[in-house]
Formats: sequence, structure tokens, C-alpha cells
Amino acid sequence: MVEGLPEPHSVKKYGVNGQALPYDTDPLARVIRFRGATLPAFHQPMQFTAAQIAQLLQGTVEGDPNATVSRLSKIEEGGPGSLSFLANPAYTQYVYGTTASVVIIGRDFPLTAPVNTTLVRVADAQGAFAKVLGMYNTIKLDKKGVSAQAVISAGATYGDDCYIGALAFIGENARLGNNVKIYPHAYIGDNVIVGDGATIFANVTIYSDCSIGARVIIHSGTVIGSDGFRFATGAEGGAKIPQIGNVVIEDDVEIGANCAIDRATLGSTILRKGVKFDNLIHIAHNVEVGENTYYAAGGVVAGSTKIGKNCMFSGQVGIIGHLKIADGTIIAAQSGISKDTKAGEAYMGSPAWEAGKYRKSYIHFRNLDRIVERVDKLEKAAKKDQ
Repeated sequence: MVEGLPEPHSVKKYGVNGQALPYDTDPLARVIRFRGATLPAFHQPMQFTAAQIAQLLQGTVEGDPNATVSRLSKIEEGGPGSLSFLANPAYTQYVYGTTASVVIIGRDFPLTAPVNTTLVRVADAQGAFAKVLGMYNTIKLDKKGVSAQAVISAGATYGDDCYIGALAFIGENARLGNNVKIYPHAYIGDNVIVGDGATIFANVTIYSDCSIGARVIIHSGTVIGSDGFRFATGAEGGAKIPQIGNVVIEDDVEIGANCAIDRATLGSTILRKGVKFDNLIHIAHNVEVGENTYYAAGGVVAGSTKIGKNCMFSGQVGIIGHLKIADGTIIAAQSGISKDTKAGEAYMGSPAWEAGKYRKSYIHFRNLDRIVERVDKLEKAAKKDQ
């Protein structure tokens, strides 16, 4: 949850309605903190030497410590100036012919012939490469400053080192923490709270009164806080039921592109800490999604369903309303959930039931034609015997 936002910068203090804060003009004058290491912020293209990479990864260099890379690649697609890695022995053949400038490789990974590339030996090649990817992304997305074309309403505040891009809109009394990034064309409604380190990408819409936690990432096209789908039907047609609640997104949540998280009728629609959504997820009014639950693309959850923590849902999973999905539930792709689940159980099918039972039943379903033929023969034989 967002608590204790830092002393904010006011619109008046920085004059964003007239003279905006400039974008950084000399990234070489800055440094970036990444997992305890201080890294230079390079001009584009970003460049690193083998020695710098080895220092970051606590590895050792075999070859030219001044070998320079400015891009990342798969080992089979490596070229001059690229950094790659080798962790899977199935790809060993590529290291002998690669023209990548630097390859990250396991400390004890055996090679049977000379290589032309510079090696950085580390304890865990795959984990080390993931760390480099994170570092690269951190530097690439290190934006600061407020565009002169951003619109920041009266009473809105933001903390230190924020980025607010061109044509972004910040509503009245909205509060942004430190290191928040609001990309161009994003809409932040009135009274919205955005926690430290959150990233709101281009064309995201966050309706009024919603709360976004620290380090949350929301990708382009997603809408947070749109009205829930509720109507009072009658003989003269449906009357819209106003949706006056909000959406609360806790810390370290990531939401993919083109998702829709509806506001509650009353109270809050809630995504708990660590929830991760793929693209095209729809969450209806008053749904609650538990901590560290993962949901692949194309999923739909109907109103007022409560989802536990540590669940894993594959793509195109649909869940009807007013259910209780237990902690640790696993749901296979394209399943339709129409009843409460049991903790730690896996489900598949539509309507879904326990995966083990589903698989056994599916074997019989695939043999249904032969089973029918056998039954027909038995019935005919029985009639002859009568």
C-alpha cells in the first residue's frame, strides 16, 4: 500500500504550468544505482566493457577486458558489439564460431576448443545474464524531468526524480511519490495516489480515487478504475448502478498491456502485493486477487470473486462471479471455473474440474466412438440371444 509519501514538489514550486523542469541533458553527469552497484549512465548507444560486466557480475575475464558491447543478443545471433550468454550445453556449438564481442559463461563450463570471443566466467550464467538485462533496462528507462507539454492540475504533487512525459495529464490533488515515471499520453485522474518507483507507460488511464503502490508497472493501453458492469434490470429496461468505489493496487504489481481493472460498486477492487498480469486481462468490480498470483493473457474474472495467494492461471481462463479460489490453485489454459476450488489443486476443462480426473475422462472421450460401437454390438448380440 502507499504510505508515507515523501514531501512532494508542488506545481507552484516548479512552475510546471509555465516553465517546466528540463529533461536531463547530460546523462554522463549522472549515475544509476542498480542492486548495490553504481553504474555510469552512458550516452546512446549504451556501452560496457568486459571488465565492467565482470565487476558487476563478480566474474572473471578470459580475453580482452576492454572488449566493448552496446547490445544484447542470443548466442546463435551474436555479432560484433553484442553481449550474449551460454548456459545450456545444447548451444555449446555456437560459442566456437560466434562473433559476439563478449559471452557470459559458467565458471566451470567446459570448452574443448579455442574461442574468438572474450568470456566472462560467472557462477550462474543464466542468472548473470538476467541481471545484465535488468541493468540494461534500468538505464534505458532512466528518464527524469517534466515535459513542458504535460498538464498538471491544481493541487497535484510529485516527489523527487520524477518523469512526466509530453501530453500526460495529472488530475487535481493527485499525489506521485519519488522516482515515478508517467509516460506520454497517460491520464492520472483526480485524487489518484501513485507510490515510489511506479512506472505508468504511454496511454494508460487511471480513473479518479484509485491507489497505485510502490514499484508498480502498468503497460500501455490498460485502464484502471473504469465502471463495473452492473445494471438493475426491469420491465422498462436496465438502469445503471453507479460504481462509487475504487481500485487498490498494492506494491510490486505488474499489469500487462490492454488490461481493464474495474472499480468497485462500493469499497475496492484489490490486486494484492506481487500480482503479475499478462496482456488482455479483465478484472470485474469488487474482485480481490491474492498476493503473488500470476495470470496469463486473455483471462476474465467476474464480479466479487475472491482469488487466493500464489495461484497460477494459464491463458484464457474464465472465472464466474462470487467464487472463492483457494490459495495455490493452478488452472490450465482455456478452463472455465464455475465453482470454488481447493487449496493447491490443479483444474482444467470447461466447466473445469480436477486435472487428474479430467485427463482420465478425456482418454475415454477420445475413444467414445469405439465405445459406442462396442455397446451397439453388445446390444445387438443381447437381442439375438433373447
